[in-house]
Amino acid sequence: MSYSIQDFIKLIAQLRHPDKGCPWDLKQNYDSMIPCLTEETYEVIEAIQKKDIANLREELGDLLLQVVFFSQLATEDNYFTFDDVLNDVAEKIIRRHPHVFANVTAENEEEALARWNSIKALEKSKKQTQSILDNVPSAFPALMRAQRLQKQCAKIGFDWSEIGPVLAKVEEELQEVKEELNKNPQNIERIEDEVGDLFFATVNLSRHLKCNAEESLRKANLKFERRFRKIEQKVKAEGEKLESLSLIEMDILWDEVKGEEKQRASELASKS
Repeated sequence: MSYSIQDFIKLIAQLRHPDKGCPWDLKQNYDSMIPCLTEETYEVIEAIQKKDIANLREELGDLLLQVVFFSQLATEDNYFTFDDVLNDVAEKIIRRHPHVFANVTAENEEEALARWNSIKALEKSKKQTQSILDNVPSAFPALMRAQRLQKQCAKIGFDWSEIGPVLAKVEEELQEVKEELNKNPQNIERIEDEVGDLFFATVNLSRHLKCNAEESLRKANLKFERRFRKIEQKVKAEGEKLESLSLIEMDILWDEVKGEEKQRASELASKS
């Protein structure tokens, strides 16, 4: 059987039917569904990063469910409907792509992006705001939000123009973490404050190097996980348990796995 988007909207509405719906779905509200939305979003990202296209199809469906579910909540509250959401985003796409839907040209992706940002900025300028930071969602992941906050401030010149001071700031914040540790290693609140500053400075470095901080850390996480799993496999193949190894022994295995990866990468590069 083939379902249309309208069929799916009715399906979700049925889950929320006061008499014939699902008890769990009926109990949900905007706030209680946030963890579901977050989880499904990251599962889509994971499927993309792993190039798991079959799973991507399923995860996109789960993410769509969240959009329709939130729209159903809004429909019940007489705020807006899924059709309103669809119309708004369609109009936005048309409005911000005059080089596609109107008599305007964009010779390359840079021009297209610049036009998008220009129109977006004009739209936001019409909204009442008290700060240039008002448009940075507080619910963003911390690294992403730090980068966006810095980017907003850079637009009005509150930014370094060279990489030197950025690197110096990272070193300064690292030194302050060390000083706080030496002063009072039990003062977790102060240490946490200094570590936060170090993170913020590192995100700034990432931004100046044209890297996405969130994506950089995500890749680092995946790399760490991949290497650690290989260590587990090596230990298991030897009939040992990871817990029985010393830190030195685990470090040796880590260097071994790291070396194997570099060797493999070198071989692949030589073949290309």
